[in-house]
Amino acid sequence: MASLQDIGMSAAINILSAIAFLVAFAILRLQPINDRVYFPKWYLKGIRGSPTHSQAFVRQLVNLDCKTYITFLNWMPAALKMPEPELIEHAGLDSTAFIRIYLLGLKIFMPITVLALVVLLPVNWTGKSLETMQNVTFSDIDKLSISNVPYGSDRFWAHLVMAYVFTFWTFYVLYNEYKIMANMRLHFLASEHRRPDQFTVLVRNVPPDTDESVSEHVEHFFCVNHPDTYITHQIVYNANNLASIVEKKKSLQNWLTYYENKYERFPSKKPTTKTGFFGLWGTKVDAIDYYAIERAKLSQEEEAERKKVISDPNTIVPAAFVSFKSRWGAAVCAQTQQSRNPTIWLTEWAPEPCDVYWANLAIPYFELTIRRLLMAVALFFLTFFFMIPITFVQSLANIEGIERVFPFLKKLIEKPTVRSLIQGFLPGIALKIFLILLPSILMLMSKIEGFTSLSSLEKRSAGKYHLFVLVNVFLGSIITGTALQQLKLFLQQAPTEFPKTVGVSIPMKATFFITYIMVDGWAGIAAEILRLVPLIIFHLKNTFLVKTEKDREQAMDPGCLSFAISEPRIQLYFLLGFVYCVVTPILLPFIIVFFAFAYMVFRHQIINVYNQKYESGATFWPDVHRRLIIGMIISQLLLTGLLSTKQADSSTPLLIVLPILTIWFHIFCKGRFESAFMKFPLEDAMVKDTLERATEPNLNMKAYLQNAYVHPVFKGGDLDGHLIIDDLENNPLVPTKRNSNRSSNFGSGRSSDVEL
Repeated sequence: MASLQDIGMSAAINILSAIAFLVAFAILRLQPINDRVYFPKWYLKGIRGSPTHSQAFVRQLVNLDCKTYITFLNWMPAALKMPEPELIEHAGLDSTAFIRIYLLGLKIFMPITVLALVVLLPVNWTGKSLETMQNVTFSDIDKLSISNVPYGSDRFWAHLVMAYVFTFWTFYVLYNEYKIMANMRLHFLASEHRRPDQFTVLVRNVPPDTDESVSEHVEHFFCVNHPDTYITHQIVYNANNLASIVEKKKSLQNWLTYYENKYERFPSKKPTTKTGFFGLWGTKVDAIDYYAIERAKLSQEEEAERKKVISDPNTIVPAAFVSFKSRWGAAVCAQTQQSRNPTIWLTEWAPEPCDVYWANLAIPYFELTIRRLLMAVALFFLTFFFMIPITFVQSLANIEGIERVFPFLKKLIEKPTVRSLIQGFLPGIALKIFLILLPSILMLMSKIEGFTSLSSLEKRSAGKYHLFVLVNVFLGSIITGTALQQLKLFLQQAPTEFPKTVGVSIPMKATFFITYIMVDGWAGIAAEILRLVPLIIFHLKNTFLVKTEKDREQAMDPGCLSFAISEPRIQLYFLLGFVYCVVTPILLPFIIVFFAFAYMVFRHQIINVYNQKYESGATFWPDVHRRLIIGMIISQLLLTGLLSTKQADSSTPLLIVLPILTIWFHIFCKGRFESAFMKFPLEDAMVKDTLERATEPNLNMKAYLQNAYVHPVFKGGDLDGHLIIDDLENNPLVPTKRNSNRSSNFGSGRSSDVEL
């Protein structure tokens, strides 16, 4: 169990690591050769020019201006200067809303920290209960926790009162933040520039028809049921195989460029490669000729596959992107039921074109329920069976575990410095390393479930990751860690002492979470701003693949905020704050440092580095709010269980009210604000449409929307520029090939020529 000395050692290591990362970043960002790594967003916006142009060779590589090194930390105040409206315009609402989560943490926990340290810390410290108990392992940190309060003491009334104060303060902050975010979203939707997704709806599960193709059927249905607003549509092709060929072709082109650049630098020797796996074995051939031939073969294969996709009716998916003349028309369609059969003609707001995950549009709709059921079962087993290796890893990340597995290291481990290093640093870093691959696994599971946009994939993956963090990282660390450390004591004690020992042991796990916060939340955030991996990759690409300025721009990797990874990670810190604000208040300052430091770092990153792949208008905020509520309820239930073991009979029953109040608060906020993130008000849509018609009376909306949702592999190809339907304004009839009776089928769009 980590002592104050161990915590101090961990703090020293992580603070020094964070300072080292920050100093390295501050120096590296000043070098002209690294400018595209640390300021890629400004290059992509066309605002920043390369500082390596028109300078001496040395100045193209190294910054020789000594004055800039004196103010090398000026990025910190600069990150906080940009006003929020300008930040939304510059980086988007998604990015701005994301960093407001860190600001929300500061709003909640700074007052709570002050109150907890002033009121609860003296109450816990002067309890002196642990010193009188036998057969319980504890450290100086535990003396500052609720474990140090005697059983049945009236001191627990202080914890009860503070639990209510902290809860109502959190309600106040969460309500105001939800209100602010709802207003920000509505203002953003009302003021953002025209985008294709504002006028477009994704239609799924188009019913088959023997008389008409999918395209004709879609056109016919919407001409009949939305005659005044429908304008055009784009059918969806299953082009997954074609997209795979295009990706392989890009990879071959990169290798060809690499060897051509290599030959230009060393013309005396032509580069060679082997035809086997990754060039490790096989026949040795001329590398340039080999990749040129392979690329030509793939070009022929690509052309054949492209023609097949366009001509084969079986490649057409029963789905379409349907566009309307106005936002009002799209909102009506997206937010209403289209058919008396609720399983067909399913509509939802289309994601913006860059947000579409094209591979999943080809999944038959009836498969989605089965896929999601299978992934739910898989997530259950992954979550609970993953606890076994986590338990094993954490059992090795302590003194006893290492001595048991590596007995020859016992003398080294017993040295005070090494012991402090292991107990104060190793558990946190072991857990962080062990979780590296998990987000990729969860994202793959979300893709299998069939979600059709990158934003929905990230939200779904975030939900899975949050569940995993909750069960394995939080509950798993408390339960398994406690059992491993106290098992012998449990077996030696009388059954009546068991609840007491459990009540004492739960807050004792705070020392582990303190070390984890310093590893992940201090050093980890500092490593994020250094961007070491993108720095190395950029210079490798710049050396071997870049020929033109366009190539150099493509070599930049600005990255983006990963909601699927970062948001559940933040939720863990909220959960730890909620749980330990009453139990072990000394943990709160570590969380405050994390929120403040992360807010500054990520604000800098979204201003200068990150380039978001899509803009959802902060639709993830209801998920953030719901998970915060879950964290509050868990903390309240744990506190109730803990006090019940401390014989606080008069105060414990009053804690049962808190989860009920929290659930009521969530229902109230959901009814008050959630619709702003799910729907687009028709009133706002009409206002925006009217204003646009007044300012741009000659706007050709059909030309603007015609090719917005063409699959990326067809951009510039046969489908790009291909008109799907005739001009409806000059055609008073809805053409159809169907011979069915008009009167009996009109309600479902099944009619012959229907006069509009």
